Amino acid sequence: MRWRAAAAASLGTAEIDGRQVVLAKPMTFMNLSGDAVAPLFRKHADGPGDLVVLHDDLDLPVGAVRLKRGGGTGGHNGLRSLKERLGTADFLRIRVGIGRPPAGIDPADYVLTPPAPELRGAFDAAVAAAGDAFADIARLGFDKAMTRWNARAREDNKSGKTPPGTPGGNILLAPGALSGGSISRKEARSPDDTEEV
Repeated sequence: MRWRAAAAASLGTAEIDGRQVVLAKPMTFMNLSGDAVAPLFRKHADGPGDLVVLHDDLDLPVGAVRLKRGGGTGGHNGLRSLKERLGTADFLRIRVGIGRPPAGIDPADYVLTPPAPELRGAFDAAVAAAGDAFADIARLGFDKAMTRWNARAREDNKSGKTPPGTPGGNILLAPGALSGGSISRKEARSPDDTEEV
């Protein structure tokens, strides 16, 4: 897929199991994500259940992937912007754990810092797992995908498996059920907006 410029986001289209989706990378600062997402939400979604947001989460262990329906913003400025611009926080979520910062590091600085080079592979694995979770949502529906992914996380906790190293701060916004859907993805960095996805 190739990206093309459109308003406050770069857009692309894809098909997942016969469902057309729009992929959008907001080109705003994270705390203004809602400015890029709101027009796309109005065009492609029939309600908050048609939007899946992938975001980093300080309250989950590093690399953990969990699905959640609605909820608060937890101090996440991107989620706060979405809630303000959409008028609801009832959208669906894929949460990627980044863990808490080391003592003495401001959480705001921690979430904006790219992962260390030795953790880049773990970061990529966490982003890939989140993409797999999204594909499960598109194929199975949110409730079945949530059961699957959250059960997997519980099994990993019981078996003592630890998730990969620190991912970074990405946000992904995803498919509509009735309208054909939209996926939007805000990456911490993109080396090239014309990259193949």
